[in-house]
Amino acid sequence: MGKKRVMVPVGQVDLSTVKYEHELIQAPHLTGFVFRLFVRIVEAPLIGPFVISLMKKQNKIDELLRNTVIPEEPMFKPEYPPQEMEPSVIILEEDGRPEDRVESALNCLPHYDPASYWGNSSTPFRYWKIRDYAAAYRSGKVTPSTVAEHIISVIEEISNKKPWDPLLVSFDAEEIRKQAAASTQRFEAGNPISILDGIFMAIKDDIDCYPHPSKGATTWMHEVRTVKKDAVSVSRLRSCGVIFIGKANMHELGMGTTGNNPNYGTTRNPHAPERYTGGSSSGPAAIVASGLCSAALGTDGGGSVRIPSSLCGVVGLKTTYGRTDMEGSLCDSGTVEIIGPIASTVEDVMLVYAAMLGSSPENRISMRPSPPCLPNLSSYDASNALGSLRLGKYTPWFNDVHSTEVSDKCEDALNLLSKYHGCEMIEIVIPELHEMRTAHLVSIGSECLSSLNPDCEDGKGKRLTYDTRVSMALFRSFTAGDYVAAQCLRRRLMYYHMEIFKKVDVIVTPTTGMTAPKIPPSALKSGETDMQVTGYLMRFVINANLLGFPAISVPVGYDKEGLPIGLQLIGRPWGEATILRLASVVEKLCGESKKKPGSYYDVLRAN
Repeated sequence: MGKKRVMVPVGQVDLSTVKYEHELIQAPHLTGFVFRLFVRIVEAPLIGPFVISLMKKQNKIDELLRNTVIPEEPMFKPEYPPQEMEPSVIILEEDGRPEDRVESALNCLPHYDPASYWGNSSTPFRYWKIRDYAAAYRSGKVTPSTVAEHIISVIEEISNKKPWDPLLVSFDAEEIRKQAAASTQRFEAGNPISILDGIFMAIKDDIDCYPHPSKGATTWMHEVRTVKKDAVSVSRLRSCGVIFIGKANMHELGMGTTGNNPNYGTTRNPHAPERYTGGSSSGPAAIVASGLCSAALGTDGGGSVRIPSSLCGVVGLKTTYGRTDMEGSLCDSGTVEIIGPIASTVEDVMLVYAAMLGSSPENRISMRPSPPCLPNLSSYDASNALGSLRLGKYTPWFNDVHSTEVSDKCEDALNLLSKYHGCEMIEIVIPELHEMRTAHLVSIGSECLSSLNPDCEDGKGKRLTYDTRVSMALFRSFTAGDYVAAQCLRRRLMYYHMEIFKKVDVIVTPTTGMTAPKIPPSALKSGETDMQVTGYLMRFVINANLLGFPAISVPVGYDKEGLPIGLQLIGRPWGEATILRLASVVEKLCGESKKKPGSYYDVLRAN
């Protein structure tokens, strides 16, 4: 039989025989001169393909993709069976006006008393919410123009700091003032557009936000791709009165989990400036965590919204694939990536999500999405808010973390859910996790290569950062057969997960397997490759991307060094309302001791 391996048809797999295997990535950690030399080697003819082939062999990639018979047919993008309507929800009109959806979302939120926060300086630290800004504007305490000046002042101050903390790669003070002045006039006339009017947001640099260029944090993307209008998601937010402060920094082209970027500088974690924010949506998460903006938009193809949200102590939502329109983003033709909101609270994520949602015409035809819904948080009895949700936990996977502080803190949150809300914990088994990681790598890598190859072949490839170039060298080694094999694995994994969702409502994991890693000083100039760190950061996020499920990261506490820890909730297809409802309860249970980041700016109540 030689090397050939034949997989059992997915419906015949005996789950009782499945053994969890710790992910062991064979790859060196390189920075500085040695890293630059390594890139030259992997890009060289003959020796480069040999080195890449050796690394793939060590990590059993070729064994899985080329020497294995996979009996299932390929699934080239997520396919779901029809889903039942979630209970106790408010249905949003997908084709309606974004401001009307935001009003519906506002009506879903619990009672709000601005006086209990604004005048009370003795309360524990908490982030200002969108409703706090709206109340301040309506009462005349401040105006959007006043807040704009505070934000501009902070951005200019940060740009002169050492170490440099580049939150934005594109920033125009006069453009911010212009938007803020228009919002201020609407409030003075007593005619704000929505609760989002005058709310400041940052947009990740791979999403179009006119008149800013979209560089993907490269040095050249704007030379080959002109931005003529907003992305669909940005346009919907703008119609609600949102003020955009600019394009947020990111890991170049989204090809990294740390946020390291030698082109524009590496964004620092607001809780610890010597540590990474996580990526690739590093700038959006740091901007929200530092208090500069109420919310931001990121993209998530491999945890890129959830990872930095977890490491920075904020909330990040990855929607179901196809729930939001990707038109106007650099990744608008992939099958694993979405545009999602990052905010400091679950309720703010809900408001932004309500404004930006809406499937593309193509996805409505091919995916038949269920109507978008939100949980009606205003109607729940606090003691029965969850209706005894069933939570699925794969314990060996859940506990496979760099430090037990991560899994212990997440376990504490689950115990609170059981104690106070009667949530039932159900042990589950998820087979073929190594196969899932490989299928995701080949899928996102092949899609990135297809998108970027024309410009790389035209000479732009040498202007990419070193770690992006290593990724591109790996992606070029994948064949058409590898891609098809990955899609066959995608169908198998979809089967396993849909069977799990017959037994549970939500799958629970830590968001990341470690808290924010330290930034090696030698990595700031040329970047780095550290696949062990990447493995821990991506350990729990991949299934939501490969299979398109909705997932949310919500803060649940801190480790002994004061670094944030996030709990991830993965829902059924189109099940955003369920995970938002559960996340809001987790937030209440775990949010009393919120820690003020070391780099925090109170732009609403600044002197």
